[in-house]
Amino acid sequence: MTAADTFPRHSARTQGFTLGAPRNFTVSPDGRRVLFLRSASGTDRSNALWMLTTEDGTEHLVADPARLDEVDAASPEELARRERARERASGITEYTVDATVSTTAFALSGSLFVVDADTGQVTRLPAQRPAADPRLSPNGDRIAYTTNGALRVIGSDGLGDCPVAEPEHERERWGTAEFIAAEEMNRGRGYWWAPDGSAILAARVDESEVARWNLADPAEPAQSPNTMPYPAAGEANADVALELFGLTGTRVTRRTSVSWDRDAHPYLVAVHWSEHGAPLLAVQSRDQRSQPVLALDPGTGGTHELHRETDHNWVEIKSGWPAWTPGGSLVRISPVEGAYRLLVDGEDRTGAELQVRAVLDIDETDILVAASEADPSQVHVYRVGELGVERRTETPGVHGAARGGPVTVLSSAGLEELRTRVRVLRDDAPVTEIASHAEDCSLVPRVELLRLGARELSSALLLPRDHDPGHGRLPVLLDPYGGPQAQRVLHRRHGYLTSQWFADQGFAVLITDGRGTGGRGPDWDRAIAGDVAGPALQDQVDALHACASERTDLDLNRVAIRGWSFGGYLAALAVLRRPDVFHTAIAGAPVCDWRLYDTHYTERYLGDPNTSPETYAANSLLSDAGDLNGHLLLIHGTVDDNVVFAHSLRMSEALTAAGKSHTLLPLPGVSHMPTSESKTENLLLLQLDFLRRTLSPNNPTTA
Repeated sequence: MTAADTFPRHSARTQGFTLGAPRNFTVSPDGRRVLFLRSASGTDRSNALWMLTTEDGTEHLVADPARLDEVDAASPEELARRERARERASGITEYTVDATVSTTAFALSGSLFVVDADTGQVTRLPAQRPAADPRLSPNGDRIAYTTNGALRVIGSDGLGDCPVAEPEHERERWGTAEFIAAEEMNRGRGYWWAPDGSAILAARVDESEVARWNLADPAEPAQSPNTMPYPAAGEANADVALELFGLTGTRVTRRTSVSWDRDAHPYLVAVHWSEHGAPLLAVQSRDQRSQPVLALDPGTGGTHELHRETDHNWVEIKSGWPAWTPGGSLVRISPVEGAYRLLVDGEDRTGAELQVRAVLDIDETDILVAASEADPSQVHVYRVGELGVERRTETPGVHGAARGGPVTVLSSAGLEELRTRVRVLRDDAPVTEIASHAEDCSLVPRVELLRLGARELSSALLLPRDHDPGHGRLPVLLDPYGGPQAQRVLHRRHGYLTSQWFADQGFAVLITDGRGTGGRGPDWDRAIAGDVAGPALQDQVDALHACASERTDLDLNRVAIRGWSFGGYLAALAVLRRPDVFHTAIAGAPVCDWRLYDTHYTERYLGDPNTSPETYAANSLLSDAGDLNGHLLLIHGTVDDNVVFAHSLRMSEALTAAGKSHTLLPLPGVSHMPTSESKTENLLLLQLDFLRRTLSPNNPTTA
């Protein structure tokens, strides 16, 4: 077997077998067109824009970066946006449409392009560079975009490029989401068109009070550090305000400040502006226990409260709300008696059986939602109407949907095949399927989904494919994430490929979603309030012991754990605090000191470090350095702007001061997500080598 044939190389070359898969679906209101992104092959990283015509089921290439003579040379702002969105591909990674989906626009390498969907004509507009985050007006005649901190509007014909708002100083930006909104609130945008195109509601972000952190790559000492605002826990956030700009053509004719109690509710969580009602704002208090929904009067800029969500611990942010129905009813997702429920004007529409995860679409007759029932590893699409709740997806797996008029695009992933199946339906009748160019993988996971222990922890066990159960004991590798609202145990094959590869090297691999990881309701989510360490670690231990009590294959004298980000924190936590259970750990980009992590995420679970320093000390790792008795490998990108390199450096310093042997592997020039093919491949091989040296698995197979 050559190196080119190994799973690590194949996975790295295909970005985990995701390249070539269709994504980002938009359906026109009449159902005639479906726009989507897809790269040309399973190893092509550059996305192109495609269109499916539903009348005949044919696909058309709309815009290809290669044909536009554009080499992906993303601006620093675009690279930061991709980092927040965990976007690893290149080319066209986002696009915008008008209300009828007859015109679309996108930014590529800092240039702005507009496309006529009827003719296929692609035009580069003379917008200022670097152009980012373009948004078409509803009638398609104008495009707003951001550039160098300013918000501008240009005609779709390329005429009349004018500023809407420009920064008054270097720490002010217009029309963009601040770091924590994009990283933690799932709000990646900072401006919104009026439904009739007469105005734009824009966020002004002032980062004057936010601490400036310097991210320098030690491997490049001649390069200046990247200085960025980072709102660390307990410190100042960006000041976010809203302004409403009236437009005549591309020129601003009116400017109105939007008022709400920003001292009490400084976080701007979501904005919804449709033709069915006044603009809606969801704002949140700094402690995240109060989240009012406000209706905005565009004439005066005043707001009034429609609803207030409160919680003793925190209000969980769910996608798709607040919103209006076409009839003017308020849609929201709220925790009621142990379940996240869909509420329309306060009326419960989904009951206690569903855990609603997101609102996907709202039309005149019903609402599409993504939700889970008793099995948190499965996510289905449900249609919620006057007649009740109907599940639209039947096969076990993880499903999503996009809709326009009579046409629905259903994406479905399961354990039976690697590729996600994308079906196009008209009035529930099959029209066609959108092809996937993703490569297949010869490695087929041998995954067994389990519910373990008294808490019925959702888990997955993977054994070597050539292992005969009951014959021989295997060292154990725990492979969790374990952090809030992030599940690893899902009913889809894609998430188990790397774990199966490790299993085939001679390990029993166990993945467990513990308390806080989502899918099981508000009480489960809030079990980690004030303590992200204890429940997360205890659930891993309990799942391991429960599994070993049923399976004689697991050797509890040789137990390792690996993870990235929160999973890295959990791995280091395990080997430090439970050396009786864990003997070796691989911690990738771990959060070692919670004071170095951002405000919105950290304060949600641990409170304010200025008033609860003991909570931060109890959940951080540095004071545990002297307790290391096993093996620890720390891996960290030197320019990580999310979990900064200082975490692992401080951990290494504390371990050295305590005289504890450990391994630190810096990744020069890498941020939070390694994207280089060679680094991605070799990281797996280096981790395997570390596990073999520290656990000595029996008779490992080759890669």
